Amino acid sequence: MNIATSPDSVLGFALDAMQRTPDPRLRTLMDALTRHLHAFVQEVKLTEEEFEQALEFIVAIGHATGETKNEVVLAADILGVSTVVALQNNQDPHGESPAALLGPFWRANSPACAAGESIARSGTPGTPLEVTGTVRDVSGQPMADVTVDVWQASPVGLYENQDPEQDDMNLRGRFTTDAEGRFHFRSVRPAGYPVPTDGPCGVLLRAQQRHPNRPAHLHFMLSKPGHKVLVTQVFADDDENLESDPTFGVTRQLIGRFALAPDGGSATLQYDFQLEPGEMKFPRPPIP
Repeated sequence: MNIATSPDSVLGFALDAMQRTPDPRLRTLMDALTRHLHAFVQEVKLTEEEFEQALEFIVAIGHATGETKNEVVLAADILGVSTVVALQNNQDPHGESPAALLGPFWRANSPACAAGESIARSGTPGTPLEVTGTVRDVSGQPMADVTVDVWQASPVGLYENQDPEQDDMNLRGRFTTDAEGRFHFRSVRPAGYPVPTDGPCGVLLRAQQRHPNRPAHLHFMLSKPGHKVLVTQVFADDDENLESDPTFGVTRQLIGRFALAPDGGSATLQYDFQLEPGEMKFPRPPIP
């Protein structure tokens, strides 16, 4: 008889009910999720009031998501889940990862740019930054015709969709590597910035006495047919928050040298990437 007699008895009934799921992967995922959720509820002795608060938090995440912000992605980021997924699916032999979390601010179809073009379209003030690099395959050979999609926050720590002072698609662009696998663009040096704290994720960070400040970084997404899409970030080596990123996204190999010119009036970043064979599958844009 499938009638609950104790907290322990419910799990078996729930798992049995899911066994008819025809998709084997969905069945595996939901089986594991249900077991872990039941174990969590019983381990912490979840109260009815805490259960209501948890449901309200999930609803609030949905309400806080819109055209300029994806609070669902942000929640996965500040809980470390996004970074675990990136590391787990892109580990190198040392257990690190050339990939990083997508973040809540990527937009598809950013402007196509010529080599050396600037992505600072709004007369964005800040330290001029020149970025160069080479993309290679797993054998070390340069790769031509790789799309290098870049985006970043401004020197005041805002993405263009957050800031009415910036033009649409400011500090975003797509470049293509040349015959030697090289790419080159100009921008302004990014600043560290706080993740959005005006929603439920901000409430959680404050309750945990955590700061919201991400270290300064550039986002990259590299793609070419026949290869895995690489989603990653390159972090400024002098940022004070490298070891306390609220999204846990920094790994050693993702720290780049943002070198200042002797007069301090400009900066350069040279950083190379490697693409692995595989399916060219893009993530879903968190915002339009």
